[in-house]
Amino acid sequence: MTALQNLSDDLAAVVASVGPSLVAIHARRRIPASGLLWRPDIVVTNHHVIQREDGITVTLADGTSVGASLVGRDPTTDIAVLRLERPATQPVIRPAAGARVGQIVLALGMPGTAVTAALGVISAAGGEWRTWAGGRIDQYLRVDVAVYDGFSGGALTNASGEVIGMNSSGLSRASAMTIPLATVTRVAEQLLKTGRVARGYIGVGLQAVRLPTGVAAQLTPPQDVGLMVVSLDEGAPASAAGIQLGDTIVSFDGRSVTDPGEMLGMLSGERVGTTAPVTLVRAGQVTTTTLTIGERPRASRR
Repeated sequence: MTALQNLSDDLAAVVASVGPSLVAIHARRRIPASGLLWRPDIVVTNHHVIQREDGITVTLADGTSVGASLVGRDPTTDIAVLRLERPATQPVIRPAAGARVGQIVLALGMPGTAVTAALGVISAAGGEWRTWAGGRIDQYLRVDVAVYDGFSGGALTNASGEVIGMNSSGLSRASAMTIPLATVTRVAEQLLKTGRVARGYIGVGLQAVRLPTGVAAQLTPPQDVGLMVVSLDEGAPASAAGIQLGDTIVSFDGRSVTDPGEMLGMLSGERVGTTAPVTLVRAGQVTTTTLTIGERPRASRR
């Protein structure tokens, strides 16, 4: 019983330690969302919980309310940055060195005036992955923990009270996800610098299709699958390069492509303004064109 009591006391101490670094964000109807005090005057949270950009207020851990303005948001990683009208006196979060499978973790949120908590464990940790919108997440974290209403934008912490990442219910329809702190840091710093995260853009909708045997044999190296253009934005880089509806892209920038996610992964912000050769199949014939990668238009609010 002593060991169990000690564990209970230790977990309660973690909540007491991290709690002052959490805030409640009032930028949508109904339940407030959570956020992390990143710097004394900066809060990070999820993009999807910012449903209005004017009249945002933040409740600090001591119960006081302060106005906040939206610095920038990135829908592809579900991260947004707010600037407080005055610096908070509460401590900012303490970053964890990393995450390990089997670690006991706490999901902490502040969907109101008090901190709430849920206990869980990291069940899987993998490599880099892409969200459905093409955002790059530095590490896949699967966490067996309940994430309740208002927990989005809150912290996932280890048993030492260090923050592993930020919880989000906006990246997966199946379950809540944890955005690792490395991703939060990278995106937040870019939003603070430029107010947005640049993404490459060519303006096509793609669907994987199987190639006819005769076409597949013409390719070097041979491949059985390509990406058919099923939608095409008017005036976009692909359209300007002569790409048409029904074309099937088989390689981009010298690399074979067989999945739309591969194309998203090749359109990083660093590629904006650069050129790339595109090999495609049109009416059974293999042809090549060159396009200039543009910058994805700023997304409308979701």
